[in-house]
Amino acid sequence: MAEVETNQKKKRPFYKENVPLLMQGNEACALGALAAGCRFFAGYPITPSTEIAEMLSRLLPMFGGRFIQMEDEIASIAAVIGASIAGAKAMTSTSGPGYSLMQENLGYAYMTEVPCVIINVMRGGPSTGLPTKVAQGDVMQSKWGTHGDYFPIVLMPSSVKECFYYTVKAFNLSEKYRMPVTLLSDEVLGHMREIVNLPPPDELEIVTVSKPFEPPEWYKHFEVTPDYLSPMASFGEGYRFHLTGLTHDEYGFPTAKRNEIITKLEKLRLKTARHLDELTDVLVEMMDDAHIMVVAYGSTARAARQAIRIARKKRFKVGLIQPRIMWPFPDKIVREYLENVDLVIVPELNQGQVIREVKRLRQRHIRIIGLNRFDGELITPQQIVEKIKEERH
Repeated sequence: MAEVETNQKKKRPFYKENVPLLMQGNEACALGALAAGCRFFAGYPITPSTEIAEMLSRLLPMFGGRFIQMEDEIASIAAVIGASIAGAKAMTSTSGPGYSLMQENLGYAYMTEVPCVIINVMRGGPSTGLPTKVAQGDVMQSKWGTHGDYFPIVLMPSSVKECFYYTVKAFNLSEKYRMPVTLLSDEVLGHMREIVNLPPPDELEIVTVSKPFEPPEWYKHFEVTPDYLSPMASFGEGYRFHLTGLTHDEYGFPTAKRNEIITKLEKLRLKTARHLDELTDVLVEMMDDAHIMVVAYGSTARAARQAIRIARKKRFKVGLIQPRIMWPFPDKIVREYLENVDLVIVPELNQGQVIREVKRLRQRHIRIIGLNRFDGELITPQQIVEKIKEERH
């Protein structure tokens, strides 16, 4: 476990900065949450995410935060939403079955524009599935899980170091865009250990939700601003507002007026659609001369990264596209690189999910082939290389 500093009176950081630390991905997520300013966690233990809750149960009280183990995941996300409305940076962690239980309240947080972070450490499914085995089966659920039109922000790290930084980023995006943000990890990434040098906390960019400056009588909790990002008052700060999951006006009160309904739902869409440049995060490797493109994400991207290097030695011109923000999907970048290749391989630890997004962007005949494994084990670099050779011959 990462070595933790507990002397709060001296206001020392809660980890030793710029010192090599051996830690799990789950531990890196917990430290990233603290660094981002998280001071409230509500959750229910579930494999393989439990280490996040365990670590925060020890650390949050040392830094003025609160940890609550709830009776289930429905109550967990409800408590997180309540804490956020009251002014705390709040989060929960879970895995597939718990993430399913949270979906209705995630829709509520989306409609009421409440910032919060959910870390889903994916495992095999459906149902109880494979609790201790790796999978990437929740990718489309994270996009379409709640009912109604839903335009979420979902991050996907692929290393222990990225677990730290992308947890910080998840909080930043959640606070800026006033919405729930999901970070998708998986069993292997959550439990693997790597050496990481963590930066001094004061070197991290930390975003906090913007606060209103106008007099309380002028305040609109859901004001439609030019950039579709509204300031947010917390309960107890002297501002009056109403919260409901019903479609509502700028003050938060339910509405049946056509123009107010359209305005509200368009605001939810446009606050991501009008900021796609910031919400695009793709790692591109060796694509300058590539004829073959591998699209991979999460822990599978680690195997793909090694595979393209092996394939290059065998004189296959292969490159890698790795989305690190999965939703919104990086349409522009993927479409651009599709123009210059004739074969795409999409390795996934599911029966084929993101491959459909790649096919959606195809504008000419290109072979797009899936490489799928869903037996609870990782796709290996050699399997990707063999798939490249098979499709090329």
